[in-house]
Amino acid sequence: MKRRLITSALPYVNNVPHLGNLIQVLSADVFARFCRLKGYQTLYVCGTDEYGTATETKAQEEGVSPRELCDRFHALHAGIYQWFGIAFDRFGRTSSPEQTAIVQDIFTHLDKGGFISEKTIEQLYCDSCSRFLADRYVNGICPHCGYADARGDQCENCGKLLEPTDLKEPRCSSCGKPPAPRSTKHLYINLPSIREKLEAWMKSASVKGFWANNAIQMTQAWIRDGLHERCITRDLKWGIPVPKAGWEGKVFYVWFDAPIGYISISACHTPDWKSWWMDPANVELYQFIGKDNIPFHTVIFPSSLLGDGRDWTMLHHMSSSEYLNYEGGKFSKSKGVGIFGTDVQESGISADVWRFYIYYNRPEKSDVNFTWADFQERVNGELIGNLGNLVNRTLTFVDRYYGGQIPAAPLDPAFMQEVRALEAKIDQQLEAAELRDAFRSALAISDIANKAFQAGEPWKTRTTEPEKAASLIRALCLVIRDLAILLHPYLPASADKIAAFYGTKIGAAGMGWADLGKDEGLDRISKPDVLFSRLEDDLIQALKDKFAGNQKERAERDAAADGKSKAMAASQPASAEKPKAEKISAEKPAPEAKPIPLAKLPLEERFSKLIDLRVAKITKVERHPKADKLYIETLDDGSGIERVIVSGLVPHYKEEELLGKHIILAANLKPARLRGIDSRGMLLAASMEGSDGKEIVEALEAPWAAPGSRVFLSGADTGLALPEEIDIDGFFSVPLKSLSHKVKLGSVQLEVEGRALTTKIVANGDIG
Repeated sequence: MKRRLITSALPYVNNVPHLGNLIQVLSADVFARFCRLKGYQTLYVCGTDEYGTATETKAQEEGVSPRELCDRFHALHAGIYQWFGIAFDRFGRTSSPEQTAIVQDIFTHLDKGGFISEKTIEQLYCDSCSRFLADRYVNGICPHCGYADARGDQCENCGKLLEPTDLKEPRCSSCGKPPAPRSTKHLYINLPSIREKLEAWMKSASVKGFWANNAIQMTQAWIRDGLHERCITRDLKWGIPVPKAGWEGKVFYVWFDAPIGYISISACHTPDWKSWWMDPANVELYQFIGKDNIPFHTVIFPSSLLGDGRDWTMLHHMSSSEYLNYEGGKFSKSKGVGIFGTDVQESGISADVWRFYIYYNRPEKSDVNFTWADFQERVNGELIGNLGNLVNRTLTFVDRYYGGQIPAAPLDPAFMQEVRALEAKIDQQLEAAELRDAFRSALAISDIANKAFQAGEPWKTRTTEPEKAASLIRALCLVIRDLAILLHPYLPASADKIAAFYGTKIGAAGMGWADLGKDEGLDRISKPDVLFSRLEDDLIQALKDKFAGNQKERAERDAAADGKSKAMAASQPASAEKPKAEKISAEKPAPEAKPIPLAKLPLEERFSKLIDLRVAKITKVERHPKADKLYIETLDDGSGIERVIVSGLVPHYKEEELLGKHIILAANLKPARLRGIDSRGMLLAASMEGSDGKEIVEALEAPWAAPGSRVFLSGADTGLALPEEIDIDGFFSVPLKSLSHKVKLGSVQLEVEGRALTTKIVANGDIG
């Protein structure tokens, strides 16, 4: 059995990762999930890179210890990756005792092998900050491209690696003052003396491991231009101490110790870590990184292991992606530009939709530009219009016309052969870690199946040629189940949902790669739900506006909006406060308080003071005698008196589907006469556009709550008196929505008896 060791670049701990950073952990996640489905013994490790100047300085700025800062950001990173559904075997950190022990051990072996040298150098020292400045904390003009804000370790504009003294007009990034050179001693790894071993290894490994072209070209350029001794120590407190007499007070440079974090995180995961990292004959190491990290994974880290002298598991395949840019510019953690992990969590768009777009546009061979318009177009067109449409139309057809029973019929061999050829191609592409091409090949299968459905016209042949229709539908059901397996590495939540329609699972307790194409067990489906919701223009525009500029500008906009809101609230009487007692003259009555105009009340206050939502049980349903689309429903609203309402649900529900439901009732609406029937209230329903362009409507329900139970905003005052009646305009002045299946007013959840009110089908839509 193959053993595959998988890593993704360790994200630096003191920033929130943006979409460009997430490409690496998501890419490795796809490959790891694929390997597990293939039955390979797989270990996927990653973690936060925690040592170094950036952490120490940021902690100092925030007045906390580096450990406290790392604890906070490690939890933040872990939460983002968990939201994205990334299935690490271990997500660790480099500030562990295991990291210290292994880094010091590798250094000791390098030192004994004669690959460590000492040098006294001139290093930039900031008198204002009273410290030597590590390379990342010196900014200046790049000597190669003239970029005005290059860092002392690397120019993010042209990608060239630098030393701080290379910069023109250097300045301290903390205080902005120019630093001056001062002598200090440091340790260096002697790369020139390891070059012969490195070059021989690289020539073999890059071919056997089918490295990406950018990895080969960049590594060859480093070797061709001549390797230099590279400093591996720093004048810091937050780092791994150098285990060498006379070097107390020095710590290892983060780019020496960080790649070793892959090893130490494995050691934290299992005491058997050497069976992964010291068994090159039986373990293949796959590493997923961005192109800016290539030299550290193909030169620095391998040189450390080669110089160590022991038989380490070395890089087999390097999957190095290009850059994902943002609306024509660059994503930047340091400048706060782009869409960050916390942003997507708040977007109301599911993780699988974001995963889809990242994989569909993964920058494998060239930079890719993220735009909101393209995001909307790809999701609505390819994810929903192709994949979602195939699943929905096929399984809904089976549910409606075959009662959920997948028809037994022979499969069209020509159609299945075309599908099998693409499945074999996907397997080859994934084995070569060609993730984007494999993903698009899977979506090509969905496209072929959609065209087969359309060409076969089963809505006609079901009655005219039933055997032909049955054969097509069975084949399509098999293809959809195969797609659940093929797409599980990419869209795990959606693939699990598809598998559940078939009454099965994917993974260790269910189907794997070997089940592709198997006709066994293809018997029934349950009633299908819609997989994805369309991205509407207003949502995309709102998100584009929200995430425009950098994080600082966004924070300033939010603060300004919050200040304006507070100022408006402060200008209004505090209605919840009791007025002070005053003596009122008997001769002069107190003036009546003027009502606050509806439009001036904040939304949450408007809801709490105006709208009476209650649970009601439908006890009787009948068609309206004078309207084709209207039902007349009799309700038990907990008052002991029957209530009658009229709703336009005929196109969306059968009478028996509504009977007995515990629906949500707008109880204090003025009665309205609808085609001769008085409707005393309104049933609430969520709506959205389906993949076929038709409206999907779902009545809100709270089956756990007794009739009469009130619906409140989470955390709101539940004791406010409500008006007996409000008009329909007053109700619709409070825009309720379904966001990621949660019923909300703005960002506040609606609750019934302490439980969140949610939708099952309508993921994102309006409620009325």
